Amino acid sequence: MVATLKPVSPSREAMHFQDSSSVVVAFARELAYRDLLTAHSHRRGQLLYAVEGVMQVRTPQGVWMVPPQRALWVPPHVEHEIRMLSKVSMRTLYIAEEEGRAIGAQCRLLEVSVLLRELILAMLAEPRDYQPHSRAGHVAELIMSELARSPDIPLAIPWPGDRRLQVICEAILADPGRQFSLADWAGVGGASVRTVIRLFPRETGLQFRHWVQQVHLGEALVRLSRGDAVGVVAQALGYRSQSAFSNMFRKALRTTPNHYLRRQEKRRITLSEE
Repeated sequence: MVATLKPVSPSREAMHFQDSSSVVVAFARELAYRDLLTAHSHRRGQLLYAVEGVMQVRTPQGVWMVPPQRALWVPPHVEHEIRMLSKVSMRTLYIAEEEGRAIGAQCRLLEVSVLLRELILAMLAEPRDYQPHSRAGHVAELIMSELARSPDIPLAIPWPGDRRLQVICEAILADPGRQFSLADWAGVGGASVRTVIRLFPRETGLQFRHWVQQVHLGEALVRLSRGDAVGVVAQALGYRSQSAFSNMFRKALRTTPNHYLRRQEKRRITLSEE
């Protein structure tokens, strides 16, 4: 999925935001394809969002693909690294630890409404420290209100602790369309099929095939966000037909890939007109 990565240190400016007295502060950063923000954590919670581009976020517990129209909530003190799967225009929020508890103690992939997107962009124009009843304070209140009603996207790739499974999972993430049998993948990790079948639910909470399906969904969102046709995505991920892929996508994400693709195209047109 990502070839050679270029390690990039977390921004010093972003670190200064951790000391703000404000509930919500916003930060913008431009990053290149294959940039890697190395593992770090924050005292504040972080809402990772990009107006353009796709990110892969990793924590010790899981992997998330974050395309436009989605944002990832990373709770305070959770170590994470961020891989840029394309050029990324990151627009992130840092939320005070106490208020962030209402959003959740676990990472969550969230739908970003049009209103929430505009509020994030509006917050970028505000100072780091502001009075609660100022314009910035009202924008912050609206952001917290929108986050409280933002629906979760059931798309997480839980990460195993067993080294053999980690080798298998890394190989699948690197080439999600590879048509390997379970025996083939077990061989990659130096484990038996029986061991893989037994350990996957214990380590990830998912059967092996369901874990692979989560990877396929994440890769599909990346490719659709880039504008790839549904048939092209289905073929790249090894599905026998476009309809088989579409059925899997719809059951998991409660929308069809064609509908998602149309939304992406509408969003691109809107952004180009701004």
